[in-house]
Amino acid sequence: MTTLYQLHSTMDTLRRSTEEMSRTWRTGDSIVLLGTTVAFIDWFDAYVADSEIQGIAGIYALADDVAQLTTNTSAKLNLSAKLSGVLTDTEWVNLTQDNQFDKVVTIAL
Repeated sequence: MTTLYQLHSTMDTLRRSTEEMSRTWRTGDSIVLLGTTVAFIDWFDAYVADSEIQGIAGIYALADDVAQLTTNTSAKLNLSAKLSGVLTDTEWVNLTQDNQFDKVVTIAL
């Protein structure tokens, strides 16, 4: 049984959102960073390292959200090394409906 967490946070709520996710986290779960959350991926990685979250199967972002970042910001974040994939809206919908996940949980604080 695995979960796909959809995380939509501002920088102000990212730590709390990560803590909420860690309460039900199981090895093999995956994450989609929604909206501006992808811009805070380095902070997210630091918060994950400080949490009980281990064994992440995949971290994804939406192509439209990544496109909102400047080219310079995208390059500095090195998203290609930190993300398992950048999803189109169709791929995102397919991922949420894929039988590989028992549930999809959205955290937006």
